[in-house]
Amino acid sequence: MKLSIQNMIWTGVAACSLSLSVASCKKFIEEKPVTTLTEEYYQTDAGLEDLVKSAYAPLQWKFMGEQAYALYNFGTDEFREGDQFNNVRYNDYDANLNSNDAFVNELWTNNYAGIRRCNQGLELIPAYDNPNSKLLATQAQKDLRIAELKALRAFYYFQLVQQFGGVPLVTTVPTEPRYEFPRASVAQVYDLIISDFKSAGPLLPWRQSGGNLGRASRAMAYHFLAKAYLTRGSAVADQRGKKATDMDSVIVFADSVIKNSGHALEGDYGNLFNAAYPDGKIAPLGENGTPPTGSKARIDANNASNEIVFAAQFSSNLALAGLNNTTHLYYPSQYDAGIPGMTRDFYNGRPFRRLRPTDYTLDIFDKINDSRFFKSFQTVYYRNVAVTANETFPKFTAADAPNPSLVGKPRVMLGDTAALFIVNPANRPLLTSDITKMRYYAVFARNKQATAGGAVTTDFSPNKYLALWKFADPIRLTTTNNEARGIRNGTLARLAETYLMLAEAYGRKGDYTNALTYVNMLRTRAAYKAGEARSPQIWKYLGGPNNLDNTEVANQATAALFTTGAASELYPASASTTESRFIHFILNERTRELCGELYRWEDLVRTETLYERTKQFNADISPAFAPFHKLRPIPLLQMLSQTVNGKAMTAEDMKAYQNQGY
Repeated sequence: MKLSIQNMIWTGVAACSLSLSVASCKKFIEEKPVTTLTEEYYQTDAGLEDLVKSAYAPLQWKFMGEQAYALYNFGTDEFREGDQFNNVRYNDYDANLNSNDAFVNELWTNNYAGIRRCNQGLELIPAYDNPNSKLLATQAQKDLRIAELKALRAFYYFQLVQQFGGVPLVTTVPTEPRYEFPRASVAQVYDLIISDFKSAGPLLPWRQSGGNLGRASRAMAYHFLAKAYLTRGSAVADQRGKKATDMDSVIVFADSVIKNSGHALEGDYGNLFNAAYPDGKIAPLGENGTPPTGSKARIDANNASNEIVFAAQFSSNLALAGLNNTTHLYYPSQYDAGIPGMTRDFYNGRPFRRLRPTDYTLDIFDKINDSRFFKSFQTVYYRNVAVTANETFPKFTAADAPNPSLVGKPRVMLGDTAALFIVNPANRPLLTSDITKMRYYAVFARNKQATAGGAVTTDFSPNKYLALWKFADPIRLTTTNNEARGIRNGTLARLAETYLMLAEAYGRKGDYTNALTYVNMLRTRAAYKAGEARSPQIWKYLGGPNNLDNTEVANQATAALFTTGAASELYPASASTTESRFIHFILNERTRELCGELYRWEDLVRTETLYERTKQFNADISPAFAPFHKLRPIPLLQMLSQTVNGKAMTAEDMKAYQNQGY
């Protein structure tokens, strides 16, 4: 039997509305094990409330599998492949990235599942008439839930249009099977997105808290409204329905979030991610000669940060959790092999070794004045294997012991540094003879040479590289060694990005003074403060001073960074004007602030720089990579389920429906 697009995406009201393996303890979504539902259930308070809650469930998909990095971080300038790579079609852009791909089909079906739930609620709630209702008796109560659903529908369409271009616009629940779903233009999709966000915003509270944490808010609606305007207005060659007022709209709505929402930047950038330990010791080490351990309280604090504007909610309650957040798996280096004294533990994570940072990513940070590098990447590992009497790990000798009492004892005790990744630049290579004198069990120098003036080589490799630890989750749902289900929420928007959008909009209008004002607010936060712990690498290997105080002044950006071809910004050849350099400068700032946070592919597509920057900075890109890869293929399964003029799609119909190049 032929399946309609509804049958494939929306398998019926009862089936979809409570498939909430997304519940979160002490949050507004709570799973109810309902196995049989009828249409009558949606004529009740509980039924309608559950329907609204179910519309949030698709938010989790982005973080619940390898699609997280494949669709958003692979195939860009920031990351390349580790040695345990999967899904390389998304990084290489080879022929395996096609309309049969499971991830693009799931991206399509997951977002349309959310849209269907929103449409259902948007039809049922206005018609609900129960003066005794505790939740929906008044128009104001109804308006609140309607606004949530409009904000979510706009969000799901925004995810679709950024990845696929024009998609079918479905804003009602069909009363009978429907098989024809022509694609709307990109401009039409943006019109709906903007309309829904603008309609939702004034009816929502600026912030959600307590039992409503995770629901849509006015800050969420206006953040993504600004982002939609920015994306539409960024078009140069692409046709997105750009309007002359788009950047003005970005400024109005982004500014309102910053000034009126009550959200605020964390005082310390590290507080956003500090469940793991950076080189600068943002999180405390263990005590009494023990390696550090994880803290649920720290994860909870990260999740509750007031900088986070919107996030997919995950549960730490095993009875309520589902697949949960698995993004912590994909970035760790192989620390549990090839490094004496180290074994796999929860704190350092389960190293799937999918992504390693590109040279561009490592080079674009000012590591001396800007704390974001050492608060984003793991450069040190502390011994977590207990010391035994007969171990064969290296011991101090009379020639290298700091004092005679240490002769014959392990060079690295429990909790001491076992491995160090040194991020020295190419113009400051370390001599291998100096590296061998270090007490650590393993040293990986980014740049080294056997003799002064000799060839410069590296210890960094596809399985020994700097791990991004923004997603680190040292707790997880169970204490099983290979437990994959993390308890971090999945951040979809945080206020720092609102600042960067505001800066970009001003810069695109030629107002570089205001643009730099907002960039420098983030750089002020990112600067090292007086007395702050920082990596010894700054003065040992990077050429920085060993008596740093406050670096706010040194870390400020000036217009010279984009009015000239500043070497620090690694501009591609096409960046030959102030206007074009500014766009690449903003992309660099987004890396410095948001590296790895699942925005990058869409950032490069939005700015029409995907092809140039990825070709230049990602060494794994194959010759198959082409400009048409700025869009994903329309899933074959979706085309097979449709008709044109009442007949199954022909090969020519599918070719016309498909994105160019696939």
